[in-house]
Amino acid sequence: MEFKIKRSIFLDGMQKTLGIVEKKTTMPILNNVLIRTDQGKIKIVATDREIGLVADYEAQILQDGDITLSARKIYEMIREIQGETIHVQKNDQCVVTLKSQKSVYKIPGIPADDFPNVAVDQDVKFYRMKGEILKNLILKTSFSMSTDEIRKNLNGIFLDMEPDKPGVIKAVATDGHRLAMVSVYLGDKETLKLEKGIIIPRKGVSEIRKLVESEHGDIWIGVHQGMCVLKTDHTMLKVSLIDADYPDYRRVIPAEKGTSIQFDRDAALHALRRMSVISSERYSGVIIKLMEGKIILNSTNPDVGEANDEIEVTGRGGDLEVGYNVNYLIDAIEAIDDKNVVFEIGAGMKPGVVHPAENDQFFCIIMPLRI
Repeated sequence: MEFKIKRSIFLDGMQKTLGIVEKKTTMPILNNVLIRTDQGKIKIVATDREIGLVADYEAQILQDGDITLSARKIYEMIREIQGETIHVQKNDQCVVTLKSQKSVYKIPGIPADDFPNVAVDQDVKFYRMKGEILKNLILKTSFSMSTDEIRKNLNGIFLDMEPDKPGVIKAVATDGHRLAMVSVYLGDKETLKLEKGIIIPRKGVSEIRKLVESEHGDIWIGVHQGMCVLKTDHTMLKVSLIDADYPDYRRVIPAEKGTSIQFDRDAALHALRRMSVISSERYSGVIIKLMEGKIILNSTNPDVGEANDEIEVTGRGGDLEVGYNVNYLIDAIEAIDDKNVVFEIGAGMKPGVVHPAENDQFFCIIMPLRI
């Protein structure tokens, strides 16, 4: 195997694999990426058996072949090497040489025969979707995913379709203390269909987000036999879905509206971040006291100190004092793009709801803290 490739292209290709390759595995080959020449291009493949990435890049192919190399080490070599073009060559002992200008690296590889297959099933039906839509679904919900490995079904984002609203897709994430949900209209043309919802695991969500952030324009998405497959012009990503039932999130949505106030998004974020300075792993609460035309914020932590601030608000329905996790409030408000935010504060231990003032496509439910 021998080829020449632009350093910037090679670096980008290897960087996409770093989040997928296994760092701790009983199969050393899963620490590696497969590099294979294919019809005048090179193909880079990475997998941890749950997620698979296949990407092809333009290169000058001098001799066909394949090899697997340590993903982390080959990335670091390409990152540090100088020059616009890298010359890659494999010898008969599976040692790969990288040359650029006066720099030369040599790295031992493992033959490609034992590398897992990451082919796509031919029966997958793909649907076109704007990459911006998928990015929006992830950004507005992923912060609420659970990190509790015991509750496997909450360790991801739940995608569901509205049965009574054709073309509308919903993304939901919850960790049991908060829930974020966003609805997006895909259009009246043929769009993705989900007979029942799917749960994309946390690691898969991270890789999908990287893909849609690096690509502009449309993507192709399909779901088949427990896999979600995404394709762009040069990249294919396969993600194994979580095989479990998602809890009925509709039961968490409050039937009654709480005391509704409205405030400026940026002003609230700045004030809440000032409160979060006082937070620690043991305590990250903020007490919100509702008064005429404003809310008073207080955060007291015996280990750190105390912070007080206030935010101007409109709308009120009586004096209230309630505590919330300050980081949960920050996450929810950051996910809103509008200038004005509505916060419906539940009485007692009822949840609060954060949503944009101008639309109802997104909301975040947050359980209060005992104060």
